[in-house]
Amino acid sequence: MALIETHHLTRIYELGDSTVHALDDVSLTVAHGEFLAVMGPSGSGKSTFMNVIGCLDVPTGGQYLLEGTDIGRRGRDELAELRNKKIGFVFQGFNLLPRTSALENVELPMLYDGCSPRERRQRAMDALKAMGLEGREHHHPNQLSGGQQQRVAIARALVNRAPLILADEPTGNLDTHSSVEIMELVVKLNRESGITIILVTHEQDIAAFSRRIVKFRDGRVVSDEPAKQAG
Repeated sequence: MALIETHHLTRIYELGDSTVHALDDVSLTVAHGEFLAVMGPSGSGKSTFMNVIGCLDVPTGGQYLLEGTDIGRRGRDELAELRNKKIGFVFQGFNLLPRTSALENVELPMLYDGCSPRERRQRAMDALKAMGLEGREHHHPNQLSGGQQQRVAIARALVNRAPLILADEPTGNLDTHSSVEIMELVVKLNRESGITIILVTHEQDIAAFSRRIVKFRDGRVVSDEPAKQAG
């Protein structure tokens, strides 16, 4: 069974008197363990696609299956549960709570998963260690560099052991050196842990770390090819 299947997916928005086809007949399959980069100009549909894949939005038409579950038929509470168990999110802006330590930020997803405080603490410590942040567990975001903050965000995405990570411009706020470090970590997670990665980026050199590049334009997939210079 594929991790992700979309069949003739559409997403239509009504904006005043206008109808916007943000997604138009998108059919894709993503296997377990793939590393996929999604590219396209602003307004191409890539962000809408990621919102649907991340169970943050539901399609207007067509079908989206996540490990065989038909997302379009699920209610808000069921979608929230799927997000928590199946998907880890990494954002350009890190989205860390500023008055909360790195450790507490990483523990957050487990508050809704029934873990004991002791298990939460241990899993968060292990995730931070895997990101090279041992000794920084009690630092607040403003005490960490941008690259370190993104490592905390990746650790937070990992703690619930979700099979899928969605990364939306994860290097957009980082310098070149930090960007390469983050992408090397992402590649390692994909290759050694088998976590499926779907990455949105505008940058060809970042997309080259992936193994497959899908390009969107006007709500449609216009190309779907192996990455030419996979990291």
